[in-house]
Amino acid sequence: MSTNSEWVLGPQGPLRPTPYPLFGTAALRTLEAHAASTLPAHALMQRAGLALARLTLAYAPHAQTIWVACGCGNNGGDGFEAAMHLQRWGKTVWLSLPESAQPLPADAMASLHRAQAAGVLIHTTPPAHWDVCIDALLGIGLQAAPRGAALATIQTMQAGDGDIIAADVPSGLVADTGHTPGSCVRARATLSFLALKPGLFTAHGRDVCGDIWLDTLECTALQAPDAWLNVAPQNTPRQHASHKGSFGDVAVVGGAVGMVGAALLAGSAALHGGAGRVYLALLGPGDHNAVFATHPTLMQASVEQLAIGRMAVVAGCGGGAAIAACLPLLLADARQLVLDADALNALAQNPDWHSVLAARTAGTTALTPHPLEAARLLGCSAADVQANRVASAQALAHGFQCTVVLKGSGSVIASPAEVPRINPTGNARLATAGTGDVLAGLLGSLMAGGKSSFEAACSACYRHGQLADQWPERSTLTASSLARKI
Repeated sequence: MSTNSEWVLGPQGPLRPTPYPLFGTAALRTLEAHAASTLPAHALMQRAGLALARLTLAYAPHAQTIWVACGCGNNGGDGFEAAMHLQRWGKTVWLSLPESAQPLPADAMASLHRAQAAGVLIHTTPPAHWDVCIDALLGIGLQAAPRGAALATIQTMQAGDGDIIAADVPSGLVADTGHTPGSCVRARATLSFLALKPGLFTAHGRDVCGDIWLDTLECTALQAPDAWLNVAPQNTPRQHASHKGSFGDVAVVGGAVGMVGAALLAGSAALHGGAGRVYLALLGPGDHNAVFATHPTLMQASVEQLAIGRMAVVAGCGGGAAIAACLPLLLADARQLVLDADALNALAQNPDWHSVLAARTAGTTALTPHPLEAARLLGCSAADVQANRVASAQALAHGFQCTVVLKGSGSVIASPAEVPRINPTGNARLATAGTGDVLAGLLGSLMAGGKSSFEAACSACYRHGQLADQWPERSTLTASSLARKI
């Protein structure tokens, strides 16, 4: 395996707490051109191909037939280089290259000649059988659904039962966004060259990339990244000379009729997240004494009784239509504010509140929408949001001048003055009712404890997802058990 290849993300989440920079296609083109100008001709492609060949053998050391599926661009050139090494190492290599009217780029053509000189034969069709496949078909330039020979090759890869090792990105994945406009390869592992791409970690990227590896090809990026991979928060021990007032008060405003459980989950997460005191202002009518009798660590109050000017308020969890009546007061007076669920829907329905939200003190407010809630706030479709999750989160953050956590696969944390982060922790275990309420409560507790909304959102997202990654395999994750593990 290449000494420069680094395992970044595995089945149980991130391998190390490293704040990796993420670069979009435009920045990568600049990085590649600068690196090529300082190195001998063809050096980058040779390094990439060697790293790809070594990683392939690390995953499939006993493979007999290795299919190298190449395209007609520089991604194919990486595949030619890998095929050359594998042929020299005694493997049976089947290299496929679809016919094209377009000539290969100069570097790719040079690599093709090197592969042929090593004895690699070029085919226009896939092999009848293969043990492992190198996907060097489509690269970071993809923007539309694969068609023609590329589509047919992807479908053949997907129909096989061998492992697939993707060169740079799985073919069919948009590197900047994680969107898959059509068919896409599902790789066992992806080796990203030069730098990591945002699309590997959000939207469909997490599903199709498998294990994510990085090889910088011994190049260093000089420009600012388009995003950062979120990292684990530092664990700061509490001082012995502390009291409950040292860690802030959280008020959860929500829990309308039939949805009290959502407010209880947020309150429980806030307590387990470290808040000194947690108050529940339930919005449903009636006597709630029975609720608080079974949750003695949570305190009961009405919105009017709360000293929200000194509190972090988590609003909207199970709030129903009733939350709308509370929002003007909360927007105006809450020291810190987390808007979730029904509070976001109420905000979308009342544009007059938008300027009030945007005028709040910087670092005191966070929105935690899922894609449909984000779409309502942006006036678009959920599909539009998912097509570019980073841009959608940034649009919300700049529009409302606050921190935004766009939840989902690879949650995006954005804030007006910050480079966005993509959270690498979490998995499909979190796709169950109430886990979003837990995240909102945890976020509120961290803000109450003194963190800015952006810092708190980054820490809350990482911890929330980390618990899911560490969850016992045969144990069902529920929101209530998740809150207790915070």
